[in-house]
Amino acid sequence: MASGAVGTLADVPRPGPPDDGAHTTLQAHTTPQLLHLSAILRSPLVDRRGERLGRVEDLIVRPAGKPHPPLSGLVMSIGHRELFVPIDRVESIAAGRVSLTGETLDLGRFERRAGERLLARDVSARHLINVVGARLVRANEIEMACVDGHWQVVAVDPSGKPLLRRLLPKPLADRIKPGNVINWASIEPFVSHVPTARMRIPYRKLARLRPAQIADLVEAASHAEGEEIIEAVGVDRELEADVFEELDAEHQREFIASKPDAEAARLLARMAPDDAADLIADLDQERRLPLLEALPPKQRAMVRSLLSYNPETAGGLMSPDFLALAADTPVAVVLDAVRRADAPPETLTTVYALDEEKRLTGSAPLVRLLKARADSRLGDVGEADPVFVRVDADIHAIARKMSDYNLPGLPVVDRDEHLLGVVTIDDVLELLLPTGWRSVFGMTAADS
Repeated sequence: MASGAVGTLADVPRPGPPDDGAHTTLQAHTTPQLLHLSAILRSPLVDRRGERLGRVEDLIVRPAGKPHPPLSGLVMSIGHRELFVPIDRVESIAAGRVSLTGETLDLGRFERRAGERLLARDVSARHLINVVGARLVRANEIEMACVDGHWQVVAVDPSGKPLLRRLLPKPLADRIKPGNVINWASIEPFVSHVPTARMRIPYRKLARLRPAQIADLVEAASHAEGEEIIEAVGVDRELEADVFEELDAEHQREFIASKPDAEAARLLARMAPDDAADLIADLDQERRLPLLEALPPKQRAMVRSLLSYNPETAGGLMSPDFLALAADTPVAVVLDAVRRADAPPETLTTVYALDEEKRLTGSAPLVRLLKARADSRLGDVGEADPVFVRVDADIHAIARKMSDYNLPGLPVVDRDEHLLGVVTIDDVLELLLPTGWRSVFGMTAADS
C-alpha cells in the first residue's frame, strides 16, 4: 500500500436511510486503495520523463449530482502562477507525486468555472452535512479512489486522526489507521462561500430529514451555513415554517432579523399561531407591530389574542387550532371533520364536545372515536367530565394535570368554561427542559 493510502474502497460505509445507522460496505468490481487529499497537495507535478514542472495546489471536481464526484482536473503552480491541468492530461496520481502524459502544458492562468469545487479551498477543514443521521461533520481529510480508471471523491474522514497524522514524522504518521470514514454519497457540502456557486444545498436531501433535525443542523452551524440551510428549505414554504418552529429563540430572532417585513410575515403566517406569537413576543418592540400588521387578518387576530397572555401560563402556551363540535354530532361526521381539519396533528388526538353555549362538556380521544359506532354521538363517546385548566394556570399546574391524567393535550377554558385552546405535551416539555437541553443531553448536531 502506497504511503497516504488508508484502506480500500470496500471499507467505505454505504449510506442508508437517514436514521437506519447502516454500516454495510460499498461494493465495487475492484477494491482500489484510498488516497488522502493531503498526501497529494503540494506534491511535485512531473512530466512523463519524471522532470518536475510545478506543484499541485488543489484538485477540482464538478459534482453534477453524482454520489462520488469525479476529478475534472487539478490546479498546479509554477512560481506564483496557477495553471489548470485537465484530468485527461494526468497519467497517474500517487501520494507525493502526480505524473502527466506529456511534456508540455498550457500556460494560461487557472480561472474557476461555474459549478467547480476545489477540494482544498472549498471543502477541506470545513463543515459538511452528513445526511445520514443529520449531523455536521468536519472534513479533516478527503479520501479519493481510482474506480474503473477514473478518480473520484469517495469519502471524508471527520476524526482527529488526519490532524495527528500531519503533526507526526512520516514513519509514525504512516502507522496511524483511518478513523470512521463517511461515504461521500451521504455528504452535502456548503457552497455559499464558493465564488462561482449558482445554487445552495439541494433541497431534496434536506427534505429527507425531519424539521427538528434540520433545526439542529442550523443551530450547530455558523450563521452563514445556517442561512444556506434555511435558504435551501425555503423551496418548501411549509417545511421552512416547520423548521423555524423548531429553532431556539436565539436563532429565530437571528434569522428573522435578516428578513424584510413582508418575507418575515409570510413565514410567520405559515407557522402555528402559538409559535408565531412566541417569536413575535421575542422581537424588539419596533419590529412587532409591522409584522403583526403584515399578517393575514385571521392569523393576526389569533396571534394578538395569544400575545395578551403571560407566555408561561396556559393562555400563553395554548394553540388556538383544535377541533370542537356540538355534543350531538354523529361520530361519522366527527371523523370526517378530523380528516378535513387544518389543525396540527398533535391537537387532533382529541375532539372536544361543546354545548349550545359553546362551553366544554366532553372530550373524546381519537382512538375511542375510531372504535365507536358511526351513528353514536360525540357527547356519548367522550368523557362527560373533561379535565381542563384556566387560562391563568401556570406551567407546573399544567404539567401536573397532564401527568396525573396521561393527557397528550390539555384544553384551556375561560371563566365561563368556553374552550379557548389546547396545550400540547411538546410545548410543556420545551418550557420545562433547560435552555440548550440538546447540547446538555448530547444531542447536538455538531461533530467537529
